[in-house]
Amino acid sequence: MSLRVAILISGGGSNMVALARDMVGHHPARPCLVVSNVPGAGGLAKAETMGIPTACVDHRAFKGDRAAFEAALQKVLIAHTPGILCLAGFMRILTPDFVAGWEGQMLNIHPSLLPLYKGLNTHARAIEAGDAEAGCTVHEVTAALDDGPILGQARVPIQSDDTPEALAARILPLEHRLYPAVLRRFASGDRTKLKLS
Repeated sequence: MSLRVAILISGGGSNMVALARDMVGHHPARPCLVVSNVPGAGGLAKAETMGIPTACVDHRAFKGDRAAFEAALQKVLIAHTPGILCLAGFMRILTPDFVAGWEGQMLNIHPSLLPLYKGLNTHARAIEAGDAEAGCTVHEVTAALDDGPILGQARVPIQSDDTPEALAARILPLEHRLYPAVLRRFASGDRTKLKLS
């Protein structure tokens, strides 16, 4: 029996699409839900066209009550019985209590070579620092922001004329390769670090 995967998004869902497209054939997992905190998020429509159930839990309806938002999110997730959660552009910081309930079952993709540049504006920060390389990281989610065991990384050289937008555009195809590859291994019980370039 395949593991069930819920994918959490806030926007267009390009990483969600990459994950879902890979979960076919002899894959150890199948998508069971795509959920967003943003009504009308583009990724919800994409999931629907792929035949994946969708849900929305609008964080704005909870007016800063993070615990109530997470309780509502948890209720939706539990109804679909996922074994793995994949954060794929989910732009909400989850509380330690929520994360603890999914310990060892939640993955995230981050657009930097962690532990460098946690948080936002990662490409601009890598360029400003004069780094030779940038990339993306898939990691297990822990209570600390953009922390947790690293399961995979992909790297690209930073070019002398790079802008944050140009660098992001070169890294995105690597995200679409790395995240599905790591999920496939993770769902099979393999937590060794994967390196792509």
